Amino acid sequence: MVDGSESTGHPAVDAVLRALANAATLAPGDQIAEYEAAHQVLQETLAGIDR
Repeated sequence: MVDGSESTGHPAVDAVLRALANAATLAPGDQIAEYEAAHQVLQETLAGIDR
């Protein structure tokens, strides 16, 4: 999903991938918060698979 034209089929994961693509345009210091937020969402999504 480099160009945003593909979908994983999971809305939360797709949103994270879009956010990460957008984060690439930010200053390095600002990217950290985006990466941490993405990590949190992906952890929660994976944890939810077992529920």
